[in-house]
Amino acid sequence: MTPVEVKRGNSPIILGLPHTGTHVPDDIRERLNDEGRKLRDTDWHVDRLYDGLLPQVTTVRATFHRYVIDANRDPSGQSLYPGQNTTGLVPLTDFDNKPIWRKGTEPTAADIESRLAAFHAPYHAALQAEIDRVLADHEIAILYDCHSIRSHCPFLFEGRLPDFNIGTNNGGTCAPALELAVADICSAAEGYDHVNNGRFRGGWTTRHYGKPHRGVHAIQMELAQSTHLKSEEPPFDYDEVKAERLRVHLRAILNRLNDIALVITPGAKP
Repeated sequence: MTPVEVKRGNSPIILGLPHTGTHVPDDIRERLNDEGRKLRDTDWHVDRLYDGLLPQVTTVRATFHRYVIDANRDPSGQSLYPGQNTTGLVPLTDFDNKPIWRKGTEPTAADIESRLAAFHAPYHAALQAEIDRVLADHEIAILYDCHSIRSHCPFLFEGRLPDFNIGTNNGGTCAPALELAVADICSAAEGYDHVNNGRFRGGWTTRHYGKPHRGVHAIQMELAQSTHLKSEEPPFDYDEVKAERLRVHLRAILNRLNDIALVITPGAKP
């Protein structure tokens, strides 16, 4: 299986999907323990959730699971949230701080280097190529990085996570008009709540690629999984009714970003 799937469109919007993949090569899967094999921390059904919302959107999707290597982590291994609990480039635990590897089979430094080359690098090479292509076509590219997480993860955050979590690294990864547009739609979405740059300010992808002064804008959207799953426990089934209600607002976000991209001044500083 190839580590990345790309669907090209002619919109200025690119959807990043780093955590929907569930492929784990056999030699890696056999080292996972029973908890790890549940793949609990997958961004369940997020690719399905966004499918068809914006005509001609480009998608870049990692097919491998984040337990193989996390495509949204700094390849150097440096933490994005110093002082806060998080999981690493190749996680040793899940989001409940439970070990995911059989004792004595934890990934080594050599394993990490191998997985960087085989999985992480190809995903980001494909993502960079699409950003370059879209930027050349439109003089602007908007990377919208699609994520989800359980609404309750005490190891990572207290209480219940808001439904929409907008991450722009405190406004540094996109023009203000883009962040404001997303926040306005989220705040007007009846029955949902949202936060800007709360617990999730944007992962490595958002921070690495978001360079508004060069015409590349990046926004991370972290959705609480309670918004579109029947349950946040196995088997993590998709809830059609919840999802269709949510898709109305996601469609509005993507279409609004697309509209703004057509009028925003290329290269304008945020």
